[in-house]
Amino acid sequence: MSTRNESSIAHEVEEVEEHVDAILGHEYEHEPVPPSARRSLLSVTMVWIGFPMIITGAMTGSILVLGMGFRNALIAMIVGNAIMFAYVGALGVLGNRTGMNFALIASVVFGNKGYMLASGLLSTLLLGWYAVQTGITGALVSSTYGLNYVLMTIIAGVLYIAITFVGVRGLHWIGTISVPLFVVLGLWVAGHAASTSSWEAIYSYAGNNGVASMSMGIGLTVVIALFIDAGTVTADFNRWAKDTPSSLIATFSAFPFANLVAMLVGGVMTAALAVPDANPFGTDNMFGYMNSMQLTWLSVLAFLFLYINLGSVCSHCLYNAATGWSRIVGSHMRLLAVILGVIGIAVAAGNVWAFFIQWLSLLGILVPPIGAIILVDQYVLRRGATATTDWRGTAFGAWAIGSIVAFIVEETMPHLSTAISAAVVAAVAYWGLSLVVARQPQTT
Repeated sequence: MSTRNESSIAHEVEEVEEHVDAILGHEYEHEPVPPSARRSLLSVTMVWIGFPMIITGAMTGSILVLGMGFRNALIAMIVGNAIMFAYVGALGVLGNRTGMNFALIASVVFGNKGYMLASGLLSTLLLGWYAVQTGITGALVSSTYGLNYVLMTIIAGVLYIAITFVGVRGLHWIGTISVPLFVVLGLWVAGHAASTSSWEAIYSYAGNNGVASMSMGIGLTVVIALFIDAGTVTADFNRWAKDTPSSLIATFSAFPFANLVAMLVGGVMTAALAVPDANPFGTDNMFGYMNSMQLTWLSVLAFLFLYINLGSVCSHCLYNAATGWSRIVGSHMRLLAVILGVIGIAVAAGNVWAFFIQWLSLLGILVPPIGAIILVDQYVLRRGATATTDWRGTAFGAWAIGSIVAFIVEETMPHLSTAISAAVVAAVAYWGLSLVVARQPQTT
C-alpha cells in the first residue's frame, strides 16, 4: 500500500512538473537544447550581462583597490577579466555547439558516474553563492534601515527562488531590469565620488592607509575566483545560444564588460573617498554611499536596487545549482530550485556571507582544474567524444594534481595566482596522464 501511494504521488508530481514546463518552457535538464528552442542573441546576452554587473562586483573592486592601490588593481581587473573571457568563452562554445549543459559535458570528460563529483561540487558551491548573496542582501538592508535581518533575508530568498523558478526566461528579464539600474546608479556613484577628488589622485591611490598589502597574484585570483564557478558551468547558459558568434558575444558582455564595469564602480569610489580602514561589506559601498546622501527618494531607490541587483546574481547561481543537481538526482530544475533555495535561505540566516574571502580562496583551488581539463579533453585530445565509461581516472588524477599544486602555491608563493596555477597545472597534468595511458599496452 505504501509503495503504491508513493508511486501515485511521484506520478502526480511528474504531471504537475510537465504542466509547469508546458507553461514556462522546457529547461532540458537531461538532454541537449534542440535548435528550435534556442534563444535570441539579445536574450542570451541579457542572461549573461545581468550576472556579474552587481554590487558584489563593486565590493570586490573596492577590496582590490584597498589591497593593491588603484593602478595595480586596474591591471588585475583587466588581465583577470581577459583570462575569464578566454576561459568562459571556450567552455561556452562547447555548450553552444552540443546544446548540452555542464553536467552532460562533464559526463563525457569525467565519466557517467564521475561527473557527479564535478557537477555536485560546482552546484553546491553555487548554492553557497546563492546563500552568500542572499545573506548580504539581508545584512545590508538590516544595518541600513534597522529592519530584522532574518526577515529581510527570507523575503530576499523567496523572491530569488521565484525568479529562478521561471527558468532561463526569468534570468533574461531580471537582467533586463537590473543592468540599466546598475549602469545609471553605478556611474552616478562613481562620478559623484570622483568629483570630491581628482582623477590624478584616484589613479595614484596607494591602498588602504597608503599600504598595498595584496600581491598581483592574489589580485588576479580574486578577480578570477569571483565568477570561476559560474564561468565553469557556462554551458548551462550558452547552450541556449543560436550559434558560436552569439555565444561569444554573450560571454563578452559579461567578461570583460559587465564584470569590469562593476569592479571599476567600486574601485573608483573607494580611491576617490580614500576612507581609512574602509569596509566594503559594511557601509563603504555604492549602496551605503547612496543612503549617505540622506535623500528619501534615493534611499527608496537604493532599497529596490539592492533587491533587484542581487536578485539577478542569486537567481543565476540558484539556476546553475538546480540544473546540476536535477541531472544528478534525475529530477526537474524547478523542483530542485525550490528545495535548494529553501536550504540556501536557512544557511544565509546564519551569516555565511561573512566568509566571502575564504570562499574565494576555496574556489581558486578546487574549480579551475575542472574547466581546464574539459578544455584540453574536448578541444585537443578527444574532440567529439561521447560518454563511454563510468569513471575516467586521468581526469580525476589531473584534478587532484592541479588542486594540490594550487594549495601549495597559496601557502608558500602568494605572489603567484592560485587560480591560474591550478588551471595550468591541471591542463598539463591531464595531457601528460592521457598520453601515458594511451601508450600502455591494451589487454584483452
